[in-house]
Amino acid sequence: MQMSQYHYLPLAPGFFAILVGIFVAILILRSVRLAYVSLGVSSGTAMWLLFGSLVGSIFNIPIVELPPEHVMSDQVIDFFGMRYAVPVVSHFAGTVVAVNIGGAVIPTLMSIYLLFKRELWTNALVATVIVALVLHWLADPVPGLGIAVPVFVPVVTTAAVAMLLSREDAAPLAYIAGSLGTLIGADLTNLDKVRGLGAPVASIGGAGTFDGIFLTGILAVLLASLYARPRQAQPQ
Repeated sequence: MQMSQYHYLPLAPGFFAILVGIFVAILILRSVRLAYVSLGVSSGTAMWLLFGSLVGSIFNIPIVELPPEHVMSDQVIDFFGMRYAVPVVSHFAGTVVAVNIGGAVIPTLMSIYLLFKRELWTNALVATVIVALVLHWLADPVPGLGIAVPVFVPVVTTAAVAMLLSREDAAPLAYIAGSLGTLIGADLTNLDKVRGLGAPVASIGGAGTFDGIFLTGILAVLLASLYARPRQAQPQ
């Protein structure tokens, strides 16, 4: 498998364009951008965060290659209304376990930043565990794709959990639990199910979970922000 084959859109082009459209809409609507103040970052930083997630979703860092098996290639997989792209590879190759930049690395770094800045250790742990348990239960091994979850489950679950635990810190809790909970519950705890699915690349935070993580970064935080208590934003 060539290095260039690790880098591909996590969704079919039409569905990826929908995420891009949501990002552009947020750029235009200043009132929506300001909702990120309760997350603990400026609206400008939030835009760069989302832009980096979109661009970074194309790139995967390979970690390990499993023993060769017959894998699917150059196909589109339908799952709960979403369409995911399968990269072009040899039909007999090892499944590569990789880490997605936009769906795993960036959300994890941002979550760690929020944990230290807002000191949400206990609530974040509880929220992340709950989201991880729910997503682990709902995650499905999909032939040719890897592990996938219904796109809106991370959004609804994290928003509800965050608002129940803390109205004041609902926004950062939603981001942390939505990102880390999805990565742990859907991807990391199901890595043992990847072999035998015929997926050329099993991307942690990539196809199958990226859409949920990205939308969590937008929708769950905004939903939680509607119920957050007013808080003075720190200059960025």
